[in-house]
Amino acid sequence: MRGRWRHPTSGTHGRLNSTPHQRHITPPCPRGNPTGAFADRDQSERQRHESQQLAAETEALAQRTQEDSTRKVGERLQDLQCWKSELQHEVDELVAETALLLAQKQRLERSLDATAVPFSIATDNLQCRERRQHPDLVRDYVEMELLKEAELIRNIQELLKRTIMQAVNQIRLNREQKETCEMDWSDKVEAYNIDETCARYHNQSTEVQFHLHSTKLEESASTPETWAKFTQENLCRAERERLASVNLRGLIDCILRDVAEDLRLQCDAVNLAYGHRCEELEDARLKLEQHLRKTLLEITEQEHSVAALKQAIKDKEMPLKVAQTRLYQRSHRPNVELCRDNAQFRLVSEVEELNMSLTALREKLLEAEQSLRNLEDTRMSLEKDIAVKTNSLFIDRQKCMTHRTRYPTILQLSGYQ
Repeated sequence: MRGRWRHPTSGTHGRLNSTPHQRHITPPCPRGNPTGAFADRDQSERQRHESQQLAAETEALAQRTQEDSTRKVGERLQDLQCWKSELQHEVDELVAETALLLAQKQRLERSLDATAVPFSIATDNLQCRERRQHPDLVRDYVEMELLKEAELIRNIQELLKRTIMQAVNQIRLNREQKETCEMDWSDKVEAYNIDETCARYHNQSTEVQFHLHSTKLEESASTPETWAKFTQENLCRAERERLASVNLRGLIDCILRDVAEDLRLQCDAVNLAYGHRCEELEDARLKLEQHLRKTLLEITEQEHSVAALKQAIKDKEMPLKVAQTRLYQRSHRPNVELCRDNAQFRLVSEVEELNMSLTALREKLLEAEQSLRNLEDTRMSLEKDIAVKTNSLFIDRQKCMTHRTRYPTILQLSGYQ
């Protein structure tokens, strides 16, 4: 209608063209006169001008907004790249650390296997020494050192088994943290590829299209703070486990070094005890052999003495027979001729002297024969003691000490071989 007022231009234009004062809008004039035509042209010209200005402003706004979004995506790419690098670095560190810990675990296993030989040697030595004979079958300092060695090896084996289990557990934790970091890294790689694709989009891209509901945020979406905290916690846990692995490797080094030193020191102590014991046995055997030689000589001399005494007794038989025969014959003298003359008295005293001599010789013979029997018993005892010492020497020197030459080296006990 010609005589009605029109409303101002759209509200969107009013919001974008934020002028500080309200513009005055002249109501249109009737179209049939020159004044109305002028007003229509003026209004149309203003609308065209405002439309051009609005288009320019929206174009500039869209361009600025797109540039800002592109810049924000680029910053996000930088953040992703930074976290990716840190995660990749931590994964590489964990892989290297796990490999080193695996090598230490293998050293522990080799060291545990190497302790089987010393334990077998110690137990075999103890069993061999059970075959010693009395009086050498005693708990001497060699046996005490062997028992100490066997107990030490058992304790070391338990320690190595516990340390192996600790290493296995730490390797599992390292791998779990590595997998966690790899999953985080993989997610960031995927996010990086998506954002990199988004950063390449521009107004001439052919892949873009309308997505009406793309502005809706997922309820499970994280915030920049929780996003950064998640990765930071993963890195902290990974670093904590890696440092624990480094400390465990240091502990394993100390354990293996101490184990090897303790076993070799105890081995040297046992060998030294064996050396002293063998010297004692050898010295005792030599002294026994000397006593045996002297005893054998004395037995020979005593046998000669017994033979001489027997001969002396035998030699007194004929004079006694002669004297007794004389007395017997003279007892047949007739009548007054049976006189106690000097010859009679001398013959009687001769018989008494001979009997006394025979008695003394027989007593001495009994003593000599008893001494000879004692010497024979001593000889048998000495020979038995020498046999016992020889057997003990054979067990300690030929059996035990020869077996101990198979004792592992320091490198083997340390798990290097």
